[in-house]
Amino acid sequence: MPTDLQALRDLEHVGLGAPTADEAFDRFARLVRRHLQVPAAVVYFVVRDGQVLAGASGVPEPMQSNRLLQYPGKLTSVIATRGEPVVTSDARVDPLLHDNYLVREMGLVALAGYPVFDMRGRAVGALCAVVDEPREWSDDDLASLADLAAACTAELRLRAERERARRIQETAVRANRRSRFLLSLSEAFANANTMDQVEEVIIEVATAGIGARYCAFAVTDADGRGITYRSLVHAEPQFPQRLRQAKLEDERPLAEAARTGRPLFFRTSDEMFSAYPAVKDLCDPEVGARAFLPVVTAGAVVAVIALAWDRDRGPDKDSYALQTGLAHYTGHALERARLLEERRESAKTLQRAMLSRLPEVPHLDMAATYAPATRSDQIGGDWYDAVAVDDDATMFMIGDVTGHDMRAAAKMGQLRSLLRAFAWSHDESPSALLSLLDKANSGLGLLASGTAVVARLERVAGAYQLIWSTAGHPPPLVLREDGTVERLAVLPDMMLGVRPTAKRTDHVTTLHPGDTLLLYTDGLAEQRGTTPDEWLNRLQMTLGALGETATAALPVTLVRRLASDDQRDDVAVLAVRVRAAAPSGPPSPGRPATAERKLAPSLCDVGPARIWVDDVLESCGVPMPLRRTVMLLTSEVLTNAVDHGQAPFTATVEVDMDRLRVGVRDSSTVQPELRDPTVTEFGGRGVQFLERLASRWGVDRHGGAGPSHMQGGPREDRRTGKTVWFELDLG
Repeated sequence: MPTDLQALRDLEHVGLGAPTADEAFDRFARLVRRHLQVPAAVVYFVVRDGQVLAGASGVPEPMQSNRLLQYPGKLTSVIATRGEPVVTSDARVDPLLHDNYLVREMGLVALAGYPVFDMRGRAVGALCAVVDEPREWSDDDLASLADLAAACTAELRLRAERERARRIQETAVRANRRSRFLLSLSEAFANANTMDQVEEVIIEVATAGIGARYCAFAVTDADGRGITYRSLVHAEPQFPQRLRQAKLEDERPLAEAARTGRPLFFRTSDEMFSAYPAVKDLCDPEVGARAFLPVVTAGAVVAVIALAWDRDRGPDKDSYALQTGLAHYTGHALERARLLEERRESAKTLQRAMLSRLPEVPHLDMAATYAPATRSDQIGGDWYDAVAVDDDATMFMIGDVTGHDMRAAAKMGQLRSLLRAFAWSHDESPSALLSLLDKANSGLGLLASGTAVVARLERVAGAYQLIWSTAGHPPPLVLREDGTVERLAVLPDMMLGVRPTAKRTDHVTTLHPGDTLLLYTDGLAEQRGTTPDEWLNRLQMTLGALGETATAALPVTLVRRLASDDQRDDVAVLAVRVRAAAPSGPPSPGRPATAERKLAPSLCDVGPARIWVDDVLESCGVPMPLRRTVMLLTSEVLTNAVDHGQAPFTATVEVDMDRLRVGVRDSSTVQPELRDPTVTEFGGRGVQFLERLASRWGVDRHGGAGPSHMQGGPREDRRTGKTVWFELDLG
């Protein structure tokens, strides 16, 4: 038996390592019998278990069938060992061969054998002619045997070359597949800039690219003591919710992979349950193979990818390379996503720091928001501002400087500061302020370009006059008190930074109590492939549907509804609503302020009624902290009346120097009850709020039923029904 293990492996690769008949070498054995006129001939190869008779003709049973010679002895082994022919006329009289197994047990007498060589020149077998009686081998016999042995060598080498070519092709195919997979990974992760996007790519690649049936993505906690699955939507079925989190010291494969940084592969569920008995009763035994791949960045495990297959499978080299490649690329993507998120937060913080806080102006309800582009970590050029000029006039400004980088942000900050200073120091119209800004932009060498709207809101008798001028900016919108939306569409003047001496125009309209002015930048609703009219119509429809939304929530709600997740541009939104004042004016000694409003018999009117109450209280000088409590209690009594009472409904507000009172009247005589609802009950807590937060509250019954009250005195009223009221002290 040869000591070269590589030779043995080469024989196995070409299919000659097992004791089976080979048609080609059987043909060589038959040729030897026919040409040399011998009773038997064999082609054998030396393997670990003895000698495999790949070719055999005339050999006695069972050797002819099982093709394995387990005790060959020196007679045949010496041919492959020395690489030289062995020829004997009578082995029985040869002192080295007479005690051989083939001579003693099988009756072999004469033998002529020539070695067969592999492609590296190693003797790995032989072609032998066998006779059961003495025979003198002629030169022609030996020459024919040598030629046939050389043909056997050629056949073996041809097979080795074919196998080598096949293996090279297979390796190339695997390498090509791996390269394409890694390329697809690189392309897939190229646009993954957030944790959610990274998770989407992981799930897609793991299921479609690697072939896993289930996939889950877990991220290590900030304190480094635990790990948590971000989502269980694509996890294996029946995965317990309580296993979503794990401590790193837990005896779970997820925790083990996160703790050690080594990937874990399990061919079967039983293999995993044997290693981690604690999860046996918690995981689905019908799931097959599983893998837990740690994601490492900067030498630390930051996440683990959990994969599962329907069937049992082993981690071969290709699948191992693909899975580790996924973990490697995930690490880079996570590092990039976290870096971009940090830079985005820094940009947002800097942007917000550059935007002024809105002033508190009596009778005006203002709110604004800024949302940076989700696809960029750069600070943007969108801005808003408001300046209270005097008690009756306020300037509102919004703009968009061209560009999305630090240079644009710097120019935005300078333009905004200039316009803010002009608005405070110059009692000029919006068009004049824009002209001053454009000239300063050119004269001071800023040379910024962009669009802007400047609006002046000035109180007149019972309303506000709106004067505005636009420098190439999208038109302002007005949400009227009745829910209609008006587009203040005028021919815009030249944008900033083009021609400083360009003529600019003012435009005028009126805002009544309850009307809301909306200023915005084009990133709010502008979409690729749509015309300005199309996206403005979409914005108008969305604004109209938000008529019941509080002003404080309106800008953020608009951004959430209109700006897509893949937001390509930053957005600034500024909303200004004219509050409804108490008709009687603010309270004075001996004369309370009063207001009354009819309610539609629908929950849809609860929101506008609550806003009306807040407006009346603000016009009476009630401070914001107290108004928040009033809004909570007002929501409860309004909702309770519409839900359980009978139309018509009327809300009343009364404010004097010491206390405020809000009441809601309906036509039902059924009064509310103080209940103690269970945790699972949806309602029943409104009266508890009144009991705990109001200074006083009660129910005035009207008509023939007689009055009833709680904590307060009755009020005479001959109309049928009741009034639920509450009071808060102003001291």
